[in-house]
Amino acid sequence: MDSILIIGNVWPEPNSSAAGSRMLQLIQLFISKGFKITFASTAAESEHMHDINALGVTKTTIAINDNSFDNFVNNLKPQFVMFDRFMSEEQFGWRIAKHCPKALRILNTEDLHSLRKTREEAFKKKIDFTYSNLKSSDMAKREIASIYRSDISLIISSKEIDILRNQFNIRKELLQYLPFLLDPINTQTKNNWKPYNQRSHFITIGNFRHEPNWNSVLYLKETIWPLIKKELPETELHIYGAYPPPKATQIHNPKEGFHIKGWTKNAAEVMQQARICIAPIRFGAGIKGKLSEAMLNGTPSITTTIGAEGMLGEDSDWNGFIKDKPEEFAKAAIKLYNNENIWNQAQQNGIEIINTRFKKEELSNKLIQRIFKLKDNLEEHRYQNFIGSMLQHHTMKSTEFMSRWIEEKNKNN
Repeated sequence: MDSILIIGNVWPEPNSSAAGSRMLQLIQLFISKGFKITFASTAAESEHMHDINALGVTKTTIAINDNSFDNFVNNLKPQFVMFDRFMSEEQFGWRIAKHCPKALRILNTEDLHSLRKTREEAFKKKIDFTYSNLKSSDMAKREIASIYRSDISLIISSKEIDILRNQFNIRKELLQYLPFLLDPINTQTKNNWKPYNQRSHFITIGNFRHEPNWNSVLYLKETIWPLIKKELPETELHIYGAYPPPKATQIHNPKEGFHIKGWTKNAAEVMQQARICIAPIRFGAGIKGKLSEAMLNGTPSITTTIGAEGMLGEDSDWNGFIKDKPEEFAKAAIKLYNNENIWNQAQQNGIEIINTRFKKEELSNKLIQRIFKLKDNLEEHRYQNFIGSMLQHHTMKSTEFMSRWIEEKNKNN
């Protein structure tokens, strides 16, 4: 049986974040292909974590800067190792390279963290984002180094593939485009959705710990929602998301129709109650789970250029409207809310996006074929990746000695 070790930055929480949904999709893919899966993480268990044991996955807690991990992987001997985000690769990549040199190393980026962070910094400084700023960031240097050290990296957005290829000159052989793996929407699914006249109110959803989501909530509260509420006084905005902090619950205001709902166990259910999903995202990266969730439940949406990034083909239309200015955003939301014909066409656009951009079976098969082909030609693949070999050599030396120093320090304490 083929075996894979997944080193998770956190335990999967598919009902809390798009990253959690993405990880569960990957786990289910490997299960469907007959893999024996071990999921290991240094994170503390959380109240919303998925029961991966019930899926047949072996769950293990590991420690950072501790040679117990060496014994763990020497006993496990995985054929494939997948790092969840580049930070996990930084922490454990050198140990895998040392103790499991023949294991194929896969980096699941989730999104380009450096892109998201650089855009956030530019937004807060009120300056234009540039690729020069991205290239000069320390996080980009770390993240790109991690991509080079890995045998293959899973990239969730076509936009990020373009950035890596054209801005950082990363060879296509090191990258695999893999967006969300979603089941197609068929006629039966569509017929089960509530129609326009049985839906009401607006919805947005997203983990409150994710800065682009929190910024979006504040933007709605302070700028966009008052414009919508003025024209649609009977409507409400329902805001769902895991881990709402006190600063979020403090802006809950039913008189303004502004409802902080908090975590929901069933995002699909609440999404299907709403008429419109709104996501005025001003910075970020990857592709947005709330918007694919809206499409999967027949809910048209209004978002920004950043929000829709990586989700549209050249000839496809959005599942509603894409607007970047607050006044235009609010007008589009009002128009879509009030017009059943436009709403129905937007819903159909969403179906087309899901069925053409997120082909689960096709994308899954491409990934599995690719990783087995790389595994069979691993020595040649690594030979062609000289920059990765060079970075692996120096990283192993520096990271190993730093880790050993921390180990000894911890023993003395």
